[in-house]
Amino acid sequence: MFERTLSIIKPDATKRNLTGTINKIIENNGLRIIAQKRLKLNEEQAKKFYEVHNEKSFYNDLIEYMSSDPIVVQVLEGDNAITKYREIMGSTDPQLAEEGTIRKQVAISKQENSVHGSDSVENATKEINFFFKIAEIVG
Repeated sequence: MFERTLSIIKPDATKRNLTGTINKIIENNGLRIIAQKRLKLNEEQAKKFYEVHNEKSFYNDLIEYMSSDPIVVQVLEGDNAITKYREIMGSTDPQLAEEGTIRKQVAISKQENSVHGSDSVENATKEINFFFKIAEIVG
């Protein structure tokens, strides 16, 4: 099934100039990057994007982290793009991630795990629309 998904290259990765490295992994695994924009979330935007986690203990740290430095927002396209990208990203904990995944190769920790990817068709649509409104990344 042909799909689109959202990818975010997070502050820890942009700070270390890893956008090209991550893009190469994405493209080498059969997904196309059809839109990409570098931007810096303010605290309000980060809170809105991650509001689903607002009751969790890590929420404030997540907001501080995601608004600390620029991110790269992307729309990826391909067959089963959502599932495929989640496999390419690897486990949230880089120590548990499989060899060859983005997080195994470049993530620092469970929080500074370098990338975000949508987890469902519904969330992919919602997340792409969220960033389209603030960054005009895809039409």
